[in-house]
Amino acid sequence: MRILLTGVTGYVGKRLLPVLIESGHDIVVCVRDRNRLTIHKNLLQKIQIVEIDFLKSADVKSFPKDIDAAYYLIHSMSTSTKKFDTLEITAAKNFRKIIEELPVKQVIYLSGISNENNLSKHLNSRREVEDYLRSDKYALTVLRAGIIVGSGSASFEIIRDIVEKLPIMVTPKWVLTKSQPIAIRDVILFLKKVLFHETCYNRTFDIGGPEVLTYKEMMLRYAKIRKLKRYIYTTNLITPKVSSYWLFFITSVSYKLAISLADSMKNEVICENNDLSEILNIEPITYDNAIKNAFIRIKQNLVLSSWKDSFISSSLGLSLSDFIEVPNFGCYKDEKRIKVTDTSKVINNIWTIGGDKGYYFANWLWKIRGFFDMLIGGVGLRRGRRSPKEIFTGDALDFWRVLYASREKKRLLLFAEMKLPGEAWLEFKIDENNVLHQTATFRPHGVWGRLYWIITSPFHFFIFNGMLKKIAQS
Repeated sequence: MRILLTGVTGYVGKRLLPVLIESGHDIVVCVRDRNRLTIHKNLLQKIQIVEIDFLKSADVKSFPKDIDAAYYLIHSMSTSTKKFDTLEITAAKNFRKIIEELPVKQVIYLSGISNENNLSKHLNSRREVEDYLRSDKYALTVLRAGIIVGSGSASFEIIRDIVEKLPIMVTPKWVLTKSQPIAIRDVILFLKKVLFHETCYNRTFDIGGPEVLTYKEMMLRYAKIRKLKRYIYTTNLITPKVSSYWLFFITSVSYKLAISLADSMKNEVICENNDLSEILNIEPITYDNAIKNAFIRIKQNLVLSSWKDSFISSSLGLSLSDFIEVPNFGCYKDEKRIKVTDTSKVINNIWTIGGDKGYYFANWLWKIRGFFDMLIGGVGLRRGRRSPKEIFTGDALDFWRVLYASREKKRLLLFAEMKLPGEAWLEFKIDENNVLHQTATFRPHGVWGRLYWIITSPFHFFIFNGMLKKIAQS
């Protein structure tokens, strides 16, 4: 079947795209600018791209005439603080006008849970978009979700930012609002399974996890999983306007998004008509497990448990390396790069790092770090390496664990097993232009983790800069 996918540059769309491809569908994606479509080149070869701005155009000429179904994942909440609702309606009207001229059987829209009468501007806009998408020409399936839990989700990143940064919080009263969070992997599963499921035609479903929690409970549960002591005090004195400023300054969200989210958090987002789990035989995971999935050592874009194995043997031409990514959100990075001439020699240098050979530069500092690690109960450098010239995925290498090692892909990824107030990765990768990329990533664990990075940053600059130059020598 040929599927039209909008919002492919967004959080959900990026994760849905490979699922649809792997299911055997031909995918047509809509983007305003194809240069913003940053997906793997092997996926690009499997899709057709249509450039269109639904805020301006309703021209069907550039679209294939045999579209069977469409996903509407367009939202404008972070575009404007005042008229995002008008923009969303305009986009929905233009989208419907195009779809009605195509032989589309089903349109699937991811909306927000909106079961209260006095809705925020954001949630009311979602409800209006639902109405504008309804048509006699095709079946509309609406999935309404609340808080989506996953690395990169705006709502999850707000919770993460607040809890990681603030040991003691004086919070607005919206932290007592109830919600029914759902894991991103379950959202993708629902979106996949309702496709061409006739029982779901012209119906609206709320989708959520198995628990109803206040934002305060979600933050405290997050803190418990991350082993952080946090104290939250609530006051009615913080107005919605001040609340949006509070979110903007404390978290990494934009001011426009902070205003919309602060306004929306006054509404309870609890599922009512959520029998879709039984219809599709899906058992959503708990909030705690959703957080743990978001904080696995390697951020997998694989939102279904079977993706990894199926992709490796599929016709997409993708391998495990294409789906292993170091986290970005809430992380500090030391990124360096250098042009190399003899890639084979450089790969050999990378593959012999650690152990008796050391780290090519300032080995005495590495030894001191290993000594202090042992003093506080860590493994230090005593494990060495299994082989002086070869590295395999899963190996222990001094106080690192090898997460990925491929000479063919010219990539080595290490995860730190030393004692740290956070999590750390060290990656070496040579790209198609023979540029060696060396990236040290640190995800701090609370305030102490942030102080650790600030204090050690001068040493990082000195050590990592020297190490890169030595490794690049051929």
